[in-house]
Amino acid sequence: RLPSRCDPAEPGVAHRDGDGTPVTLNDPVRDDSDDLSRDVYGILGIPLDALDWQSLIERIDNAVAKRERFLLSTPNVNFLMMSQADQEFRESLLLSDSCSVDGMPMVWIARLMGAAIPQRLSGSEIFDVLRSRERLHKLKVFLFGGAEGLVERVNQSINAEERGGMACVGALNPGFGSIADMSAQPIINDINASGADFLTVFLSARKAQGFLLQNHERLNVPVRAQLGATINLQAGTVRRAPLLVQRTGFEWLWRVKEEPYLWRRYFNDGRGLLYLILTRVLPFSAYRLLRSLRQNRLKETFAIHSNRSADAIQLKLVGAATSTHIDTAIAEFRQSLKTKTNIVIDLSRTSTIDARFFGLLLMVRKQILNQGGRLSFVAPTRGIVRLFQMNGFGFLLD
Repeated sequence: RLPSRCDPAEPGVAHRDGDGTPVTLNDPVRDDSDDLSRDVYGILGIPLDALDWQSLIERIDNAVAKRERFLLSTPNVNFLMMSQADQEFRESLLLSDSCSVDGMPMVWIARLMGAAIPQRLSGSEIFDVLRSRERLHKLKVFLFGGAEGLVERVNQSINAEERGGMACVGALNPGFGSIADMSAQPIINDINASGADFLTVFLSARKAQGFLLQNHERLNVPVRAQLGATINLQAGTVRRAPLLVQRTGFEWLWRVKEEPYLWRRYFNDGRGLLYLILTRVLPFSAYRLLRSLRQNRLKETFAIHSNRSADAIQLKLVGAATSTHIDTAIAEFRQSLKTKTNIVIDLSRTSTIDARFFGLLLMVRKQILNQGGRLSFVAPTRGIVRLFQMNGFGFLLD
């Protein structure tokens, strides 16, 4: 049984940040119309949103109501490891509209590196919550992928329910072709013609993210997500791990028990994750600890100096680019993005940067790319270069 996750919001409070600080609906720094409003952290080269269930479900419902494209990704350890070696896969996460954390190991790693992630929000649980809630207007879902016959079985199961939050308006198994084969115009037409609110893709992570990224503009369905093995759980061909196993981080062992062929993937991912923990997570965590001890003795300041040129705005970050000063940075970046020109960030006088600020930089990059512009960084000190590399963001400096 799933715990209660969608309690009514506090009056006047949109949600609470990771430290419990209320974010009000009329907060001038927050603006739901852009990505800078996301409470997102940059962890090991990818964005992770600090979301609770209510915040995520509200985002999904808002996207459906406005018919706005909303790419939902659920990074787990497998996503993380693929993002280290596959630039296109990493880009599918960087350009996502929400990256909820899937898996307790990812939650623990994020917290070690300073991310206030309140809980895991796995893809299978997202589907469960959306399916089980009672609504006047059901969420129209299109099932895409899965093994032979599974989407048809789940389609019938969903539509046989008199109560519940979903109605299935389409189910299609595209087979084992390439992304190009699955992106054929007749397939895209079928998906768009269904009038679905939510496109759920049950392919391998790499293929699914590639499909969604490649067809982002061609698909009319507002919410789309790669939910992987969720179709197996919904069809009953694989049993879900007990809640205790999920919370203690051993769900991968249960998955191997249920699907023995997965052992090789988990072995390779585990080996790669151990390397990242030893070479990046622990050093970054140690740096954070030493920095916090120093911060108790020395108050850190921050400012942004702006300079406009013919083809770009240059922003010099002076001092500690950290979560303490995130509201100042959001306001300045939002103003600069209104000019719809290139942005150059000068790091010559930046003393430090934390995971929350890395997350903000990723959102600035996402928004400026959507505008057809470019974000670049100049003059980083050796210490700042080391922080970028330690947290997996060296590619931003290339």
